[in-house]
Amino acid sequence: MNEVPHESDALDEALMDQLAARARAVAKQAYSPYSKVRVGAALLDTEGRVHVGCNVENASFGATICAERAALTAAVAAGARQFVALSLWASPESRLLPCGVCRQCLYEFAPLLTIDVASSGAKKKRYQLAALLPGGVTKDDLI
Repeated sequence: MNEVPHESDALDEALMDQLAARARAVAKQAYSPYSKVRVGAALLDTEGRVHVGCNVENASFGATICAERAALTAAVAAGARQFVALSLWASPESRLLPCGVCRQCLYEFAPLLTIDVASSGAKKKRYQLAALLPGGVTKDDLI
């Protein structure tokens, strides 16, 4: 597990705003014919690269890919392993937090990840992943 210690308040707000804009933009690419909910994610790695993803639904709902995991797998495919921040945007009025599977997948790489969440009807709110997933599973738990 690669941890990147940081204080969420220390993150540059202009950078976080750019991440939010990228998340909102990629949400337009979502494939969501069933729920009609579009979600976009922008994941910032420690090298300053931004990796984006959107939700991709499937008629077999268990095969649906969340935006967070889409961004994470794109980041890993690009060679990134350490992350600083994630911005999420969702089309519903209320904020949508990452699901449990996404929380665990992100926790694998960045338990201290800062997560900003916004929606079409709710202003941005900031979270830390460790607070959203207390007791997340780590490789040390498997020994």
